[in-house]
Amino acid sequence: PLLLDSRPEPTGAVLALSPGGRLELGLPAGGLRSYVAVRGGVDAPPILGSRSHDTLAALGPAPLGVGDSLLVGDDIADEIRVDAVPAQRYDARPVLRVVRGPRDDWVREPAVLVSTTWAVAPDSDRVGIRLTGGRLDLVDPGRQLPSEGATRGAIQVPPEGEPVVLGPDHPVTGGYPVVGVVVDGDTDRLAQLRPGESVRFAWVP
Repeated sequence: PLLLDSRPEPTGAVLALSPGGRLELGLPAGGLRSYVAVRGGVDAPPILGSRSHDTLAALGPAPLGVGDSLLVGDDIADEIRVDAVPAQRYDARPVLRVVRGPRDDWVREPAVLVSTTWAVAPDSDRVGIRLTGGRLDLVDPGRQLPSEGATRGAIQVPPEGEPVVLGPDHPVTGGYPVVGVVVDGDTDRLAQLRPGESVRFAWVP
């Protein structure tokens, strides 16, 4: 929900703010994150070609805090052209598609991943979504895995057995076995899960 100078506005709209205008974003009806685009872009110094903050590497502009100011850039190429953006409605208990492997043989019962209703832990962030509500037991807890390349959506199993699904700020390598990978088309839904919400997985070829 949006308020422009205390006046309700529809989500997905193009809004014109006067100098000193106030835009307020309420809690989204579904999901965790809302997005605001500013014509001209946000004028922050790019680092390695990006103006985003990398949580794990602590690169890029610092995360926003109360009272911070952002400068608006002047990168305007054309008139505003925006398709209508419908209000996003999320299913209450999503089932995310997962490609099995490559290390699913490192856990005793890989089927536990898809037979369990998991809950999103409060300490989840852009690095990884931590899940509770079940346990994936390793076949050999003392076995060491050399670091391998990591990807968004990879489901790692740390020694305690509660899986972690890597997010967009994931490390480039990881040493925990990956029992499955959330398909790319479902990773955005994963990013909208709130702490405490439920999620299930389903194998796909």
